[in-house]
Amino acid sequence: MSNNVDEQLFFYSSEFLKSSQARSLRILSEYYGPLQRLQKNNIADTIVFFGSARLKSQEAARAAMETESSTADNMQMKRLETDLEMSRYYEDARTLAGKFTKWSKGLKGTKRRYIICSGGGPGIMEASNRGAADAGGINVGLTITLPFESSGNEWITDELDMKFHYFFMRKFWFLYLAKALVVWPGGFGTLDELMECLTLMQTQKIKKRLPIVLYGKDFWENVINWDYLVKVGTISQDDLDLLHFSDSIDDAYKYVTNFLEKHQLEGPNF
Repeated sequence: MSNNVDEQLFFYSSEFLKSSQARSLRILSEYYGPLQRLQKNNIADTIVFFGSARLKSQEAARAAMETESSTADNMQMKRLETDLEMSRYYEDARTLAGKFTKWSKGLKGTKRRYIICSGGGPGIMEASNRGAADAGGINVGLTITLPFESSGNEWITDELDMKFHYFFMRKFWFLYLAKALVVWPGGFGTLDELMECLTLMQTQKIKKRLPIVLYGKDFWENVINWDYLVKVGTISQDDLDLLHFSDSIDDAYKYVTNFLEKHQLEGPNF
């Protein structure tokens, strides 16, 4: 046994903390740890960006086209062309995050309001953190440990790069402080996050009014046949009022800021 007293204490024991018996402590740490960081940085609420980790910046997509197109077969060429086409969403996310950040920095009060928050990875997540940093603002990255995907990006504010083990605790922090969501083209993870939020709103487990922008109307109408869900009665027509489809930075910006100014901002914005 070690002579170091600290190492003999259970709350310093990595063997105990990694055990099944300590699971509840690990879950609590992913509640109180982020809470401490957010309060320390005076963050009142967030605007959350969800979207694919796989989308590239235009710079990266063009570089890949230049270096790989000469040896690419037809399938690979189509992939390069699609990556370049989809890169517009990366650039739009970066620009929109910057516009929200400049707007939020102009609000009065002592709290930091409507801080950009993402999943902290590459792709759309990187673009949103990058846009906020470009505008001189702080931003949040709620990263997750994954065996096959990078976690974190260089534009997250240092103290607000928070890594999670449990997906459900990460999703809790996405929504707990969120006052608006912008959902970009993405895969399983993005769809999971969107559908969970819609379910919580539909069932009124989330009672706050929360604007949700689905950015990229063509993408979202191809991925999900919303009208068919209404037609067959699995959702109601009113459920579609939870969503706002957008194809432009200005439209998404105006929709969210007008909503927040009407329904959320009060007095000196505390």
